[in-house]
Amino acid sequence: MFEVLRVTFPFFALVFCGYLAARKGLLPLEAIPGLNGFVLFFALPCMLFRFGASTPIAQLLDAGVFFTYLMCAMVMVGFSVAVSLNARIRWNDASLGALVAAFPNTGFMGVPLLVALLGPEAAGPAIVTIVVDMVITTSLCVALSRMDAAGEHGAAVAARKALAGVVRNPMPWAISLGGAFSFWNYELIGPVGKTVGLLADAASPVALFTIGAVLARSQLLAHQRPQGPLRMGDYLPVALIKLLLHPVLVFLVAGTAVQWGVPISPFAWMVMVLVAALPSASNVSLLAERLGADNGRIARIILVTTAAAFLTFSAAVTLVKP
Repeated sequence: MFEVLRVTFPFFALVFCGYLAARKGLLPLEAIPGLNGFVLFFALPCMLFRFGASTPIAQLLDAGVFFTYLMCAMVMVGFSVAVSLNARIRWNDASLGALVAAFPNTGFMGVPLLVALLGPEAAGPAIVTIVVDMVITTSLCVALSRMDAAGEHGAAVAARKALAGVVRNPMPWAISLGGAFSFWNYELIGPVGKTVGLLADAASPVALFTIGAVLARSQLLAHQRPQGPLRMGDYLPVALIKLLLHPVLVFLVAGTAVQWGVPISPFAWMVMVLVAALPSASNVSLLAERLGADNGRIARIILVTTAAAFLTFSAAVTLVKP
């Protein structure tokens, strides 16, 4: 456990540094969207491209990992929505809560952390899960979030808007381009490769710092909630579902799939479980803000899972890593 904490500590320490910088005013709140834009549109796509280009194409097209993880994501969304819906939490808030329950912080935190723990080969299965969560899980939850206004616009319109958002997201394109380079054994020419490498190297520290800043910003603005003070029962169950149920579900479903003959390697199985053990994706907070959901609740779920994951994720690594 101590050896695992030695690897995970710097990652969570950078999140805390970003949180502290925003809370103390060292990083203006107005600067946080700029940091997030740098990570989302420049650094992280370069990192994913580099991992995709250096990963065998068979790992990026692993159907066993894709459909097994997809099944778990659908179960997580359905269960979380069912648990959350009540007189106060309607479809919009329940669906975005389900997204943070099913969508780990794989891009900003998971890929570099898993590579540090398990080696470069961990990038392949992790990238497959990113595709599932960005393209399918997010689109489904955005569509469900519009159910409150089904008579005005309808879930189908929301689904089309969600898919349009996926198309505008640079990360799937970076993964696809990296996969193409892997398939044809292409390499970037010297100066371009150096530029991409510099941006890729910046992705992990800046992304982790930005996670903390985003969480601090959301907490600082939490007093503006029109719904009043948050109740623990509105966010803690979803946080527990994310940190405990999600990795257990992936472990059991993947194990059952292997028994039924689905070709999932033990290493990919382990990576999938550890991806599920990650805290909730921080960018869902920005999505909730755009969709008019209770961003205070979403941010609190992300904050709780991120803080607790320092111990729960490290424990998961200790349990599943040989």
